[in-house]
Amino acid sequence: MSRLATYVKAGTRRLVMSRVGRNGIDLSQLEKVPDSLVWPLHRDGTDPVARIEEVREREPVHRLTSFLGLNIWLVTGEREVREVLADTGSYSNDIRPFVGKKGSRTDGDIGGLGFTDPPEHTKLRKLLTPEFTMRRLERLRPRIADIVERQLDEVEAQAAAHDGVVDLVPAFAFPIPFLVICELLGLPDEDRETFRQLGSARFDVSYGGTGAFGAVSDSRKFLMEATRKQRTDPGEGLIGQIIREHGDEINDFDLGGLADGVFTGGLETSASMLALGTAVLLDHPDDYARVGTDPTAVARTVEELLRYLTVVQIAFPRFPKHDVELAGHRIKKGDVIVAHLAGANRDGRLGRMMDAFDPSRPVSAHLAFGHGFHRCVGAELARMELRTAFPALARRFPDLSLATDRLDYRQLSIVYGVESVPVRLR
Repeated sequence: MSRLATYVKAGTRRLVMSRVGRNGIDLSQLEKVPDSLVWPLHRDGTDPVARIEEVREREPVHRLTSFLGLNIWLVTGEREVREVLADTGSYSNDIRPFVGKKGSRTDGDIGGLGFTDPPEHTKLRKLLTPEFTMRRLERLRPRIADIVERQLDEVEAQAAAHDGVVDLVPAFAFPIPFLVICELLGLPDEDRETFRQLGSARFDVSYGGTGAFGAVSDSRKFLMEATRKQRTDPGEGLIGQIIREHGDEINDFDLGGLADGVFTGGLETSASMLALGTAVLLDHPDDYARVGTDPTAVARTVEELLRYLTVVQIAFPRFPKHDVELAGHRIKKGDVIVAHLAGANRDGRLGRMMDAFDPSRPVSAHLAFGHGFHRCVGAELARMELRTAFPALARRFPDLSLATDRLDYRQLSIVYGVESVPVRLR
C-alpha cells in the first residue's frame, strides 16, 4: 500500500470512529477496510478493473456501500466527476471536523490544501499559486534538464555494474522528482540527504503503514524546521520566496504544511508517472522511439500517458454540505462521495477506445490532475518533468527494453504505481 493510501485510510478510519464511536461500537477490532469499499482501487495492470466500466455504464453515480453507518457514493462518469469537483458550494473537502484530535491546528497530520475549504484554502492557495506559474517555473527548466541527464548517467553506470540491467525506479523515476522538489523548495545541500531518507520512507512501504505514516509526521517537522531557519535568511526557492513576499502573513506551521504538500503531491505521483509511463512506452516501441526523435509528439504523448494511467486514482473525498441531487440520486448530508478519476478518464462517452493508449488521439482535457478549485497546483511542473525526462531517456537509450515480462504493480494504492521497472539498456 502506498504512503498516501495509508494516510487517507487512516483518516477514513478516524472519520468513521468519530461518527459511530458514540454509539458504543467497539472499533478497536477493525483491522482493515472491507473490500466492498476499496475494490475501486484494484487494477488489472494499467487498467481499472472491468467492474469500474460495468458500474459506470450502468450507473455513473453509484452507491458503493454502507460502511458502519456511512453511505459511500462512487462517481465514475467523467461529466458527473467534473460536476462534483467543480461545486464547492455543495461539497466540502474539510475532513478535520470528523477526525477528532488529529484535525486540530496544532497536530498537523490532517489538513493542507486537499483537506480544507475556503476561506483557509483560498488564503493558502493564493500564497502558493504564484510559485507555480509558467514564468516562475521557467527558471527550473535548465535544472530539470541537468537533473535528468545526471540520472541517465547514473542509469548507465548502474547497468554497467549489473550486466546491462538496471531498475529505473530508484535510478530514474524516484530521484528526478525528488531533486526537482529540492530545487523548488530551495533546500540547502546539507539538508537534502535527510530529506531524501524521509522521501524514501514515504515511497518505500516495506515496513507497512506505521513506518510510512510516521514518515509523514517526520517530513512535516523537518520542513517546519527548514521554514524556521529561512525566516532570517530566506533561500532562493519557494519557501524563501513566500517569506520575502508575505512575511508574517503566514506562520511556520502553515508554510511548513504547504511545503510538505508540495513534497507529498509532487514526489510519489511524478515518480509513479515516470516509472509506469516508461513501461507503457516500452510496450509501444514506435511511440517510445517517436518521443525521442519528434519534438512535436512529446506533449501529446505525455497528455495521453497522464489520461491513460491517471496514477492518482481517486480525488480527495467530498462531503455534501446539504442534501444534493446528482445524476438522479438523492445524496444526503453526512454521506461521502468518492470521485474515481481513473474511471472517469476512461469514460466511453469521451470517444472511441478510451481504454487504449493512443497518443494520436486528439488532445482533450483530462482529470489526471483533478478539476476545479482543488485541481493540482503543481500540474505544470509535473508536465515539465515528464516532457523533459521521457524524450531524454528515449534519446540516450533508443534500444531500451523491459528485462521482465511481469511488473510488480502496487496493490490497493490511491497513488497507483509499480515497485520496480527492470530494463536492459541495449
